[in-house]
Amino acid sequence: MSAAADDGIGELRRAASQRLAAAGYASAALEADLLLSLATGLERGQLFAWPERAVDAAQRQRFEQLLTRRVAGEPIAYLLQQRAFWSLELRVSRATLIPRPETETLVELALRALPADQALRVADLGTGSGAIAAALAHERPRWSLIGLERDPDALAIAALNAARLQLDNLSLMRGHWSSALGRASLDALIANPPYVRADDPHLGQGDLRFEPRAALVAGADGLLAIRALIADAPRCLKPGGLLAIEHGWDQGADVRALMQQQGLEAIETWRDLAGQERVTQAILSPRLNARPHENLDQRPLD
Repeated sequence: MSAAADDGIGELRRAASQRLAAAGYASAALEADLLLSLATGLERGQLFAWPERAVDAAQRQRFEQLLTRRVAGEPIAYLLQQRAFWSLELRVSRATLIPRPETETLVELALRALPADQALRVADLGTGSGAIAAALAHERPRWSLIGLERDPDALAIAALNAARLQLDNLSLMRGHWSSALGRASLDALIANPPYVRADDPHLGQGDLRFEPRAALVAGADGLLAIRALIADAPRCLKPGGLLAIEHGWDQGADVRALMQQQGLEAIETWRDLAGQERVTQAILSPRLNARPHENLDQRPLD
């Protein structure tokens, strides 16, 4: 099937790549192909093979809409509604954060720190798209993963990912942080909570402009959610249980101090691939009595 050059796939690819490059995108050609594939339903190899193939009016309109949104800065992950994380391809939406490579540090820590051959109960708090919980459930089929999320739209995306990946050892609950969890019920508590300061100028830049603010911002100092998680960890962890939290590059010292205040032991901070302090872990001492924490609300799964 052929048509005029300005209707053909080859010309659309070329023009779109130029627009994206002018907007400053280093992978302009790849992104043009991904958006054109989404608009037409064709595989990328077919785009290469059929440069003169016509694109109908509805497909051209859809492609132009996607291209305009990308040129305006909307993350490619939201346009494609998917993002690779760990070894998985995950669905994402504007209700969820876009999984980032630095968060894989949290997954790696849990895999190294916890025994693979035991039937552990591990919770991922504020699970969002379910990225962390899904990665751990995929790698450790003997573990039981619990993903907790307050936002119902994000929880729906996590449920979709769990179903698509056939993760029978991952269950999802609607709840605010660890409030829905019982006393001494976990072998490990994992979280990538909000940790951006409310006045951080990066919130008005790049992908952060489009991501859910509630999943990014945690008070004036960025530690509001982290304080709550650390305060409640002794209640819901079993003796010897692991707490691991992702945080900002400059928050490691604060997180370690908060963990020390709760009497947690074996505190250690891991760096990400960029060399920045990114994840801090601690162990609940067998000698530490579990304490209730009354300041977290609980919302059952609808």
